[in-house]
Amino acid sequence: MCAKNVEKDNRQEAITYESLLQGNKEWVAATLNEDPTFFDRLAAGQTPPVLWIGCSDSRVPANQITNTLPGDIFVHRNIANVVTHTDMNLLSVLDYSVNVLKVKHVIVCGHYGCGGVNAALGDKQVGLIDNWLRNIKDVYRIHDRELDTIKDQTRKFDRLVELNAIEGAANIMSTSIVQNAWAAGQELSVHAWVYSLKTGLISDMKVSASSAADISPVYKMKANK
Repeated sequence: MCAKNVEKDNRQEAITYESLLQGNKEWVAATLNEDPTFFDRLAAGQTPPVLWIGCSDSRVPANQITNTLPGDIFVHRNIANVVTHTDMNLLSVLDYSVNVLKVKHVIVCGHYGCGGVNAALGDKQVGLIDNWLRNIKDVYRIHDRELDTIKDQTRKFDRLVELNAIEGAANIMSTSIVQNAWAAGQELSVHAWVYSLKTGLISDMKVSASSAADISPVYKMKANK
């Protein structure tokens, strides 16, 4: 085992129930030393300009990879950053973010090397999660002509990650929540991003919408009067 792997294993073995609580105390002390009013401001309320819909993967923490602070990003995470119109958890988060917090940006961010997307590429049963991953298989079916032409499996994997984020953003755009906000003149944009674990960099998929004019006509709905 190489030295880097040993160091990583030792660090993770040192993380215990007690060490998490101690780490919290140390973080609070360091934060107050730098900014004595930090927690007073947090306790006063939140007005994050961004809703982040990302993967539950422990290696993709929204605040760290965007160099933002607590209170800057409202976060929803699930396995493989899946967005469906039947997920009441996600829709509740979206509704609260758009209609109460008045976020200006909704970002669906996938990541290369996503275990959920990789599992969806295969045919082995994993468990209950197979039903969740079916949504990613649907993304493959929609884009099968493109994906089937990609012979390199790594590139195919990466492309499905990208398409999953793109389709997720498209699903956000087509919700009544977002369309009603646009109809009311609310400033709101939806984007698709992908994060690289290897480089730490985020790639903008160049798929964004800031009005109903940017989405497919079949998904457009008349606003309630």
